[in-house]
Amino acid sequence: MIAPFSIPSPDPEWQVWELNLFGWQLNIHTYALCILLGILLAVIITSRRLTKRGAEPGVVLDISLWAVPLGIIGARIYHVLTHPNDYFAGQELWRVFAIWEGGNAIYGSLIGGAIGVLIGCRITGIRFWSFADALAPGLLVAQAAGRLGNWFNHELFGPPTDLPWGLEISADNPAFPAGLAEGTLFHPTFLYEIVWNLAGAALIILLERRINLRWGNAFAVYLIWYGLGRSFFEAIRVDPSELFLGIRVNVWASWAAVILGIVIYLVQRRRHTGDEPSPYVAGREWAGPDAEVESEPESDSDSLDNGVEGENTTDETAATSSSRSPAP
Repeated sequence: MIAPFSIPSPDPEWQVWELNLFGWQLNIHTYALCILLGILLAVIITSRRLTKRGAEPGVVLDISLWAVPLGIIGARIYHVLTHPNDYFAGQELWRVFAIWEGGNAIYGSLIGGAIGVLIGCRITGIRFWSFADALAPGLLVAQAAGRLGNWFNHELFGPPTDLPWGLEISADNPAFPAGLAEGTLFHPTFLYEIVWNLAGAALIILLERRINLRWGNAFAVYLIWYGLGRSFFEAIRVDPSELFLGIRVNVWASWAAVILGIVIYLVQRRRHTGDEPSPYVAGREWAGPDAEVESEPESDSDSLDNGVEGENTTDETAATSSSRSPAP
């Protein structure tokens, strides 16, 4: 008997939308639309936050041109490497590139996207940590939108549950665990992660109103929050995954994200005790749409700050810098 508040899985026909354009059949996957929606939301949120901090309107698009493609490539590479039997155990090797068949990993997109952001920030003059902080809540919102695609695909659910909000999965689903009765409900891990991610985005915004979360600290909170949640949700999923020392690879990756976030937070809080004077590297500030800014050579500390490190900012320098209130 289905629980009265159980979550039905969408009709399988909703997974792919078939369009006929001038005699060509185009298949649009709902999962891909959810990913695109997430990217769009992340760009809008990041642009709004970065512009409020003094960046040129539209500069986020220049950085996204590098971050988004490399993020997609990284997501695919990570998925293939963590599911080798699906691609290298007697399978056709060309399927490694068949991204339209599904198979992307968030941690791979973070690695590839970070490389793209480094390149984009280097070109535009935006500080890497300024962009990362502006991106943090938008990234969680984007990941929440992406998890909605897992619901349409009837995938990545948790173990059986008697809770009223259990997820309905058809018994003919290849991922349906053997030996369970038809009508068994499962933990909707996609929904848990959506709620967790949206709560994390709200938490970062609230914390920014109370404490200084610049110089990469907001992004550090993102890594800690997402890593903690993902390590739990990943551990209860029933889909097959590559194991290392008996633990799912993505659980290890989640723990690594938490550790990295803690390290970034502690190091950056020690190195930078004041607010950021500008989201731009020194000498490359944007002075408004009608102003002409004379470019100056970067110092070594500016160059480092545009990558991973930053020039040491003290309370004294912060006092002489223009202070901006944190963006919502």
